[in-house]
Amino acid sequence: MLDIAIVIPAAGASRRMRGQDKLLQDVGGVPMLRRQVETALATGAHVCVTLPDHDHPRAAALQGLPVQIVAVPDANLGMSASLRRGVGMLPRNQRAVMILPADMPDLTTEDLLAVYQGFCNEAHPTLQQATSADGNPGHPVLFPADCFTALMAVSGDQGARAVLKANKYRLRRVALSDDRALVDLDTPEAWAAWRAKTAEMV
Repeated sequence: MLDIAIVIPAAGASRRMRGQDKLLQDVGGVPMLRRQVETALATGAHVCVTLPDHDHPRAAALQGLPVQIVAVPDANLGMSASLRRGVGMLPRNQRAVMILPADMPDLTTEDLLAVYQGFCNEAHPTLQQATSADGNPGHPVLFPADCFTALMAVSGDQGARAVLKANKYRLRRVALSDDRALVDLDTPEAWAAWRAKTAEMV
């Protein structure tokens, strides 16, 4: 078991999907959200998923998985609501938390472990941010435990950007292959393009 937690914010409304739920889209025969949770669980870390409520259809996609589900009744306030509640409900004594977006199907368990290893390689607690192969910052991002209080105080829909900015002096970057750290699918057009590209690669 890793000594960190992975929080997957999944309480958003998928507004840009025009009536579809991006996190229930099929990826390799399973819903996107389940695929992402399985990827996270394979690291051996504690995995926490935020949802609008425990009866949301996304909860059914996680049936049988050993995950912590946290309801976010104020999810309309933006990504910050998921971060506040998700981090706030984590078990004690976690060395760090990795924030893993739920809509990034190219990320692998090995990618997550690479970000974690970057954290382990440092003598002092650092923030670790995945980048594309050419250095463009992306996701996931790992925050050491001393950032938890700040993460539980974020507001608006900017997520943890303020925490990243405040700690930029100890932010380290981990390059992942290709654009895996950048590809997120939050519109029907993005999903169609990704599926077409994936089909070409098979």
